[in-house]
Amino acid sequence: MTDPVQQRIEGLVKESKVLLFMKGTPQFPQCGFSATVIGILNGLGAQFQTVNVLADPAIRDGVKVYSQWPTIPQLYVEGEFIGGCDIVKQLSASGELAKILEKHAAPVAPPKITVTSGAAETLKAALADSGAGQVIHFACDARFQYDLSIGDARPGDFVVESNGISVHIDRGAAARLEGATIDFVQDEKGGGFQITCPQEPPKVRAVSPKDLQAMLDRKEPLQLWDVRPDTERAIASIAAAKQLDEAASRALENADKNTMIVFHCHHGGRSQRAAEHFVQLGFKKVYNLVGGIDAWSQTVDPKVPRY
Repeated sequence: MTDPVQQRIEGLVKESKVLLFMKGTPQFPQCGFSATVIGILNGLGAQFQTVNVLADPAIRDGVKVYSQWPTIPQLYVEGEFIGGCDIVKQLSASGELAKILEKHAAPVAPPKITVTSGAAETLKAALADSGAGQVIHFACDARFQYDLSIGDARPGDFVVESNGISVHIDRGAAARLEGATIDFVQDEKGGGFQITCPQEPPKVRAVSPKDLQAMLDRKEPLQLWDVRPDTERAIASIAAAKQLDEAASRALENADKNTMIVFHCHHGGRSQRAAEHFVQLGFKKVYNLVGGIDAWSQTVDPKVPRY
């Protein structure tokens, strides 16, 4: 091999037991496929190195020649090319990837989960209506999007018992699901599963105009912030809301992270972005008014002008 780029790539592959060529870094993946593979490797407790191909166009093009594979990310284990995102996902789902990485991964323990009595009854009924050999699968991706389903058993999954229910969990999701609770709740719209997990990071919570009005009526200790400029506030405003200008934003950023804060704008888009910013700062009780002041006018206070 005389091409210097190919020599560099071969050196990188041989130096690392587990190596991922990716876009971005493990902390900040720059494409969804790279983020997916990072999530799988982290979930399996793999010890691995990465190369950010975006930092070196020669490596980005050269690794495709080296592997004869047209896309990135690319995973190598002990010098052998394993595959790209789709193959890594397939190997993870079948349990083969856990075996391949067994020597290069910290032990993964099955998570402790709780299935409530209500959820157990519903799951038992669902299994009874399914074909023979079907099992309950409980999954969670890197963004904490949960999936509770019924299907065939998969090799390599953990099987966790709770309240008479056997729950099959992918090893890659085990750490994320530690301490999770599966419940079944009834409301005016019917019944549905409700999943809570202490590993899940805080998210922006949606609040309807009527629910926000109820919170205000109960005098809950919340701060309601309007992210719109003066020109829009002059047209319509909610009496309890304060304007989130630059000075107010700086002050709010230094507030207690348990402060309950609600944001609104015209239709909900700008306030969602503001709410996500404060979640990233570590605030735990952050709400966005669904539909914004326009929905407030239509469902709570018709005296507020629409525009």
